Amino acid sequence: MTVWILLGVFVAPALVAVVIRVFEDRPHWGAARHEPTGQAPDATETLEPVVQVYAARTWGMRGALAVHTWIAAKRSGAENYLRYEVIGWRLRRSGTALVREPGPPDAMWFSNPPRLLVDLRGDGIDAVIDKIEAAARDYPYAHDYRTWPGPNSNTFTAYVGRRVPELRLNLPPTAIGKDYLANGAFVGRAPSGTGYQVSIRGVVSLTAALREGVEVNLFGSAAGFSFYPPAVRLPGIGIWPSRTLMES
Repeated sequence: MTVWILLGVFVAPALVAVVIRVFEDRPHWGAARHEPTGQAPDATETLEPVVQVYAARTWGMRGALAVHTWIAAKRSGAENYLRYEVIGWRLRRSGTALVREPGPPDAMWFSNPPRLLVDLRGDGIDAVIDKIEAAARDYPYAHDYRTWPGPNSNTFTAYVGRRVPELRLNLPPTAIGKDYLANGAFVGRAPSGTGYQVSIRGVVSLTAALREGVEVNLFGSAAGFSFYPPAVRLPGIGIWPSRTLMES
């Protein structure tokens, strides 16, 4: 019975996601789209500071199971956003996987539309951006990248979330690598800052938090449930039912 439960919870949803991905129309990476999707306010017309966090399915078949996440921030009066993210191929090209540079905050990721996870604006957000900057400077894996179990792009975003609890960052179960705790830690805060998790190098982990709910990660396949609002967290599928902002 236990085996069937494990297969039904941790394997079946991932297989469904893979089948759906197989039948999707995916362009060649060279023809993939990266244009803005209209979810972020125009920097040139917005005086107030803005912080947003996005998640988009990764390129190719990996996108059936995993997302890429990034943080975008615009200070008061600034006319552009800075994107903070980790990109594996940048490590080979420039010697660091950590990217901090101007760019469209809500651009498609290789033709995959991003989902808005966090949207903060107004008073006090410049101070939040200061904390994001400090966390990015201190990220210990700028020169190290592994797709699984981490450190990867989601490891970075989760690291910033733990350092900047104002984000209340609730990453979906498809953010593989988010449970990879820095410096080999066994216990740490959940990315949202509203609970804790135990993790063995991101391979096996348990998270219990107000924002994430309860989630078990077995070898990158994560499943669980959220309390507020009620939702199921499934490998490959993500958070169901989904919402514009991932409150769950």
